[in-house]
Amino acid sequence: MYTLCACYSTCTNIQLLDMLPFIAAIATTCHAITVGISLFLTNTVIAMPKNDQSHKYLTISDGLEQQIIQQVLKPGEKLPSVRMLSKQHSISVSTVLQAYYHLEGKGLIDSRPQSGYYVRYNPLRFPAKVTKSAPEPEITTKDVETIIGEVYDDFSQQDVMQFSLSIPAPSLLPLAPLNKAMMNALRSLPANGTQYEQVQGNSLLRRHVARRSLEWGGQLQGDDLVTTAGCMNAIAYCLMAITKPGDTIAVESPVYFGTLRFARSLGLNVLELPTDPDTGVDPDDVKRALTRHDIKACFFVTNFSNPTGYCMPDAQKEALVRLLSQHGIPLIEDDLYGDVYFGKTRPRPCKSFDEEGNVLWCSSVSKTLAPGYRVGWVAPGKYLKKVKQLKLYHSITTATAQQEAVAGFLATGRYEHHLRQLRQTLHANSLRFREAIGAYFPQGVKMSDPRGGFILWLELDKQTDTYLLFREAMQHKISFAPGTMFSLHDRYQNCLRLSYGMPWTTEVDKALKLLGKLASG
Repeated sequence: MYTLCACYSTCTNIQLLDMLPFIAAIATTCHAITVGISLFLTNTVIAMPKNDQSHKYLTISDGLEQQIIQQVLKPGEKLPSVRMLSKQHSISVSTVLQAYYHLEGKGLIDSRPQSGYYVRYNPLRFPAKVTKSAPEPEITTKDVETIIGEVYDDFSQQDVMQFSLSIPAPSLLPLAPLNKAMMNALRSLPANGTQYEQVQGNSLLRRHVARRSLEWGGQLQGDDLVTTAGCMNAIAYCLMAITKPGDTIAVESPVYFGTLRFARSLGLNVLELPTDPDTGVDPDDVKRALTRHDIKACFFVTNFSNPTGYCMPDAQKEALVRLLSQHGIPLIEDDLYGDVYFGKTRPRPCKSFDEEGNVLWCSSVSKTLAPGYRVGWVAPGKYLKKVKQLKLYHSITTATAQQEAVAGFLATGRYEHHLRQLRQTLHANSLRFREAIGAYFPQGVKMSDPRGGFILWLELDKQTDTYLLFREAMQHKISFAPGTMFSLHDRYQNCLRLSYGMPWTTEVDKALKLLGKLASG
């Protein structure tokens, strides 16, 4: 309730009192309500279902948002007055104001004193989308370990604007409830959590993760899962379970640098495939690669990929699962960002189409709840026994107290409420970042158009070296991830990855403006 009240700090005391019943209703809501929205173009009237009493302001704001994004309401146009909407829908003035505050927070509208509210959102200000990657077959390896070290050796520099970290800022996390969950875990666990957990992992946590899989069409049971020390640890076990040194794996390109480096540490060959910035890897490209290379496994981030942010369409996911199943090739799926979606429903992972246990589905709460807890999991399908064995050999078990704390938090139902708030904030951030980049960065910059996650992928002029730009930006305490980190080869030197996983502030705006100025030379 404190967070919601803070979001409307500009309200008068009377308005806040009007909003208290609504805030109390939101705090107890356990599931998202999908409503039908119809906006009459002649007088901007929104048809609201009569039975939707707790989300009236969202009904209003969602309808207006769609009209703004679809350019029915043009940039600069005045919105209906607060009193007009209040009268048309028989709702309070404070409810209408909530809807307008919500849209203003996303950067879609502006308020003008003594005048009213006007459309601010203008997609013409956004840069063009990035192009589909096309890795060349003739490649030369390049050591980028030094670059990765410079960017990530110290996560804790408080005076640096950390556009390089693809995690939510602490202010966006439910720290007080998490602390309470940890204290409850320490009190309830045998020996206060100092003893080993079972090898497969905390049973309560696995049961809640399995229950949540129903949201995306999963049929998981608690015994289908193995807990891990974060998602990267899950991916590591999967790679070790299904490959051996000298094998070739196929990945999207660009791809998260940690996966690339770990694969190389295992002695694996990595084949980077062309990747569309909207839809990801095309199954036809995978099929062609299978005829030319002896591929033993595939690794893809199917929902809001790191770093390009694409979300693979369901039909494409299903075709990919079918193709790999026919060839007996396992798919390691990183679904780390799947819960951070901006649409109405969570996108399905490839695992939801898996009927043979051929997809090893990996995820965690590192991007949504508690990055430092290092709590993740994997549903390895038919490779369960092997993954469980590897976990026993490499770590025996995973942190006892952290698993119990996350399980306890999931059990309270607070996770869904937190996710709704987090998604709203990140969606607003993505719009503000894209607009700022369009305004501040050099003409001709290209940018991804994510529908979830934390990340923007930018393409600058071919002559730009983003590592040199990073070095210059760090002199001004601004950090980002240079593009060359996201390939094992000499690629993406003119690209960079920015995270928008922090609250939008004037300091963030100034940092983006300065970074754009540095990129302009």
